[in-house]
Amino acid sequence: MMEETTPPVPEIEAEDRLLDRTRDALADAREAVTEAVNSAIETAKKHPAATAAVAAGAAAAVAGAAYGISKLREKEEVK
Repeated sequence: MMEETTPPVPEIEAEDRLLDRTRDALADAREAVTEAVNSAIETAKKHPAATAAVAAGAAAAVAGAAYGISKLREKEEVK
């Protein structure tokens, strides 16, 4: 039967510091993402036509990539 041992105090303190830094980084990231999303929403409201154009361009790029991949797969299946 294995005995459970408690890690040494410096190891526990190091883990606590790492956890604190991780929480701080997560809070900073959450704040940055929130600000970016709010900014994007405000910009989209101010420039709806440009927003629609960017969305259409992104959709066309995704559709083009999907089409290209499907054609590449067809060539692989023929071999």
